[in-house]
Amino acid sequence: MITFVGGKVYKFFTELGQFFYLMLGVLKSLGRVFRDRMLIIEQMQHVGVNSLALVTIIGIFTGAVSCWQAAYQIKGLISYSYLGSATTKAIIIELGPVLAAIVLAGRVGASMAAELGTMKVTEQIDALESMAISPVRYLAMPRIVATTLMLPILVIYASSIAIMGAYLVAVLFLDVPSETFLSSFKKAFEFKDVFAGTIKALFFGVAISSIGCFIGFQTSGGAEGVGLSTIKAFVVAAASILILDYILWNFLIGM
Repeated sequence: MITFVGGKVYKFFTELGQFFYLMLGVLKSLGRVFRDRMLIIEQMQHVGVNSLALVTIIGIFTGAVSCWQAAYQIKGLISYSYLGSATTKAIIIELGPVLAAIVLAGRVGASMAAELGTMKVTEQIDALESMAISPVRYLAMPRIVATTLMLPILVIYASSIAIMGAYLVAVLFLDVPSETFLSSFKKAFEFKDVFAGTIKALFFGVAISSIGCFIGFQTSGGAEGVGLSTIKAFVVAAASILILDYILWNFLIGM
């Protein structure tokens, strides 16, 4: 039992060291961002533009459900005129960044792990190294930079769509006057909430992409290994998002 636990602890710290070594390599490669701009733009399209449809669906139904939930909780206690402030504040600070990030962890992070894992087991990464091309610079850096840049934009977009969804539910189904909802939203709106959500999105973007790339580079065992890496990338990224959300909440809002 002691040997088993010791082995797990040793493996954890070994992988943690390898992860930080990867991130150090990415930092060293940032000097080539302009030269590798086409690689980054390609990844930005994959992460951002190709995710718009999914983010739109997630956003509008997140807003709609949050409005129904808020209405259910305050029914008989306070007026529905507070729905605007109750829903939009939660969406901007919490629901928009976290739900969008978890969904993109499945779409983007897992796909990165699968793509790089396939390249690893088919020895394409070894081929890059034999040609003196750094896999970290050529494969990891563009993905991490693109995801870090695009996730805040996607989160702002998702939050905007979610607020629209909450607005439609409040106006069409709960008979809240449009002016009342918008007035409540304006009174509760604070720039620091948008700032907090954007900062969260930056950290989530780094976590999703770096975990996906790291697990992809560590893949072994053929097709089965690629499948396991894909699942592991999503699970670890989702857990990291929730842990980071708690930590960042305390630093940005809770203190």
